[in-house]
Amino acid sequence: MMPSRTLKITLLATTALMAGMANAQGWGEELPEEIVVNDPDIAAALALTYDRSPPEAVPGVDYGYDAATGVFTHPVATTLNDGAPRFEGQLEGWDQNTYASNVEEIAFYPHVTSPWHAWIDVADFDGRRYMYFHDRDYMRVLDVTDPAQATEVYSEGGVWGPDGSSEDFDSAAVQDYWGGITIAWSEALQSNVVVASYEIGRFGLLTDKLRQPDVVESLRHYNSLKGFRVYRMNGPLPSDWELIAERTTDTSHPDAPIGEQEGSGSLDAPTWFGGQYMYLAAAPTDDYALTDYPDYLHSPGYQVWDMSDPANPVFVEQITVPGQVVGDPESEAAWLMNPRAGNRTSWMGARMAPFLPEPVEDGGTVAFGGMAGLGLYSFDLTDPAHPAIAGHLNTPPSFAGTEFDSVDVSQYARTGFVFTNGYPMNPNCYEPYKDIYVVDARDPAAMEIVATLPRPVPPEGAGFTDYCQRGGSFGPKRSGGMFQPGDHAQGILPYAFYNAGLQLFDVTDPTAPSIAGYFVPRFPTTEEMPDWTFDNAAFAIFTEYDRNIIWLVTVGGVYALSTPLLGEPMTGTPEAVWPPRD
Repeated sequence: MMPSRTLKITLLATTALMAGMANAQGWGEELPEEIVVNDPDIAAALALTYDRSPPEAVPGVDYGYDAATGVFTHPVATTLNDGAPRFEGQLEGWDQNTYASNVEEIAFYPHVTSPWHAWIDVADFDGRRYMYFHDRDYMRVLDVTDPAQATEVYSEGGVWGPDGSSEDFDSAAVQDYWGGITIAWSEALQSNVVVASYEIGRFGLLTDKLRQPDVVESLRHYNSLKGFRVYRMNGPLPSDWELIAERTTDTSHPDAPIGEQEGSGSLDAPTWFGGQYMYLAAAPTDDYALTDYPDYLHSPGYQVWDMSDPANPVFVEQITVPGQVVGDPESEAAWLMNPRAGNRTSWMGARMAPFLPEPVEDGGTVAFGGMAGLGLYSFDLTDPAHPAIAGHLNTPPSFAGTEFDSVDVSQYARTGFVFTNGYPMNPNCYEPYKDIYVVDARDPAAMEIVATLPRPVPPEGAGFTDYCQRGGSFGPKRSGGMFQPGDHAQGILPYAFYNAGLQLFDVTDPTAPSIAGYFVPRFPTTEEMPDWTFDNAAFAIFTEYDRNIIWLVTVGGVYALSTPLLGEPMTGTPEAVWPPRD
């Protein structure tokens, strides 16, 4: 950790960076050119490089749509910018058509989530199946025992409609709202248990850490837990849950009170199967600061916790990869060798917990971690308490947007291949396209990218030849993660794909993938949702493999879908209860 003394540096910001950040936040006046940084960790990281942020990309010059060929060419690099310009050839208005192949709609449920983000989980209680949709500002629980007639049984937080959210949400005042959760059966407690992540706010607070020292200071002393809480599920509803443990991920100051804890807190949902070891993403202290992302302070690594007694989690180890810690000469040297260093745009470090193809309690010995601009890592879990770096790979930079975010390990036991991707953060395709990489990981110490999943193409007669023309963001988000009920389908990989909806990839042979089906829903109307939310389109997915039902989360609502690629959809609760208890 850097000394507590205050450092001040003054730099000249580029016009492109200022314009991009101003557009991103809709500010009416230009940001000041002078940057004064008081935070010692940010100042030390900033001082390592000159400003290498990319110049503003001009549509029709640096990128754009070719009407003669029907091909869209992406820009080479851009800043983070959610007010990206339109380009010639883009559709006017929001497409009201739905396109489907090999997918059927079972039901649609409007206004379940926010239009920004949703974590999704499932648990069975007393012969009923409950689905949890949640983020920091809301929790909705649906009884989905009959997916065609789901009923809402719990609601907390604002409900979105044409005028926005029904409740104001102050990110600076958040205290009790969790982020990602993981639900697992604890043999020790003979109960379902929730582990809920708590981290510093990512939205609605910080816009540019170089120009908002007051906000940076407030995040250093954030008024919510930086860590995780453990709840015993005495029933299906959050009102039934009993808090049994609380821990900070600031392992250097484990007794620090809220407001004095360092680091990021626990990101996304922890990886825990109910056994001894839990793995999560976290920066333990503030010197994990080697990241260029403008509205985030940390480069998270991974942590190992002993959950033998879920009521008494015990910290085991911090996992750090090269290029994360400011003030450490080896780490700084590794970061400076990364071509992204200084671009004022790239996320560096983990966004999600490590992905395990098999729990260590069942003999699993390998994990994979997407570390954004730091690349993809594999870890040897032969000693599950002390993971060791096994392998690493990276690609040429692709920013804005995130890189190496999630890792799909569902096909690993069958093939030895994993799939990994970043996702777009700018609308109107104002950034490089985000490929889903096919990685040969049969030898985790010598991983190799051997293919990419095909780029989705609109069906004939759609009125556009490239999804970039449809508006909003276009590219992959995630495939739904590890904790989805049943056995993951072999040979079929679903992805939420923003304005390209649900895309189903045939990965029977991972080196020769193809698109096997899709469901691209219409955009909402302004009578359903405000149009400034439409860029996010379809942003989350969850598959009940034991019932052959795919849930697609969009800005307007949640779709329950079926496809013959998985099999006939089922109603009722399967014989094998979820989470599993063996």
